[in-house]
Amino acid sequence: MKKSSIKLAVAGLAALSLVVAACGGSSSSTDTTAAAATPTECTTPTPVKLQLQWFTQAQFAGYYAALENGYYKDMCLDVTILEGAVDISPQTVLANGEADFAVSWVSKALAAREGGANIVDIAQVFQRSGTLQVSFKDAAIAASADFKGKKIGNWGYGNEFEIFAALTKAGLDPAKDVTLVQQQFDMSGLLAGDIDAAEAMTYNEYAQVLETMNPATKALYTADDLNVVSYETEGVGMLQDAIWADGHRLFDTDYNATAVKFVAASLMGWAFCRDNAQACTDIVVAKGSKLGATHQLWQMNEVNKLIWPAAAGVGMIDEAAWTRTVDLSQNAKNLEGGTVLTKAPDAAAHTNDIVTAALALLTEKGIDINGASFAPITVTLTEGGN
Repeated sequence: MKKSSIKLAVAGLAALSLVVAACGGSSSSTDTTAAAATPTECTTPTPVKLQLQWFTQAQFAGYYAALENGYYKDMCLDVTILEGAVDISPQTVLANGEADFAVSWVSKALAAREGGANIVDIAQVFQRSGTLQVSFKDAAIAASADFKGKKIGNWGYGNEFEIFAALTKAGLDPAKDVTLVQQQFDMSGLLAGDIDAAEAMTYNEYAQVLETMNPATKALYTADDLNVVSYETEGVGMLQDAIWADGHRLFDTDYNATAVKFVAASLMGWAFCRDNAQACTDIVVAKGSKLGATHQLWQMNEVNKLIWPAAAGVGMIDEAAWTRTVDLSQNAKNLEGGTVLTKAPDAAAHTNDIVTAALALLTEKGIDINGASFAPITVTLTEGGN
């Protein structure tokens, strides 16, 4: 699949906003077409399945907000969101035709693509990495170079790639210089003292420590009790949550048009969550998240930091960040001395054509696609995140 082919497929979308407006109910002043159009133009919504990479939580709030607020419906889409789990690989579900789109980290998806999965990154929602390595101060781990001789926790399942990248950059051999420990998808290993530094996301597991009572002080742990190694700050952050499409189907005009509308509605959901963190938290909690309300508000706030501001437009794939992710995936050595990728992916592995068309629709609707004035809120965590 060549990028030029995708451009040809989306070239006819200049008038798509008329169809979208006919299905929509936005109060934007740019939607004068909607008022004049007949509602019957959207007769049969296109069914769409989105596969997430984890359970329901604010990490995916933009998609749930787009569903709850009717943004997908306004685009004449009937979207079903499929929850993820430990044993669900969203890129595989997409490649097998069991979903129309999927949310996945770039390095994991590129590994699947190298293995034969024709999947394409069409919108890079998270612009920055949210992965941390968290330890207590007495472990004296202030940077990845300090991992030497320590027990370093990781989740596996492709979530450990940044750890290998950090070790490689620090000149450490993962098979000799550190002890890598498979940790649960929580912070119990760190809290129990079984590992020296635990893998964590800024928006999830890090907060789990801050929601835990310090037995020595009888108060919640604070950031002052911890050292945090940010892989983004260390220069080995890899691109994470992106929207992936079926590369074969992108040649199909109908699927291509659906992709533009789906991305537009999803990004509109993320813009809503940027400006309405509490409302999006409430949506996710109502959808059945197993995490508490204050924890979800923390998560929503931290996820917003990974997306906004978006100078080039939300969802645009930054070529420098893409290249960094690819280079790290080719050079970071694992326990066996291998790498995530054996060669660079071809140019068709990602495209900005879909998201560019989607952002044009949002701009026409008066949606702020950059969030230049975004400012995070202050969230007070409670014990257990409830």
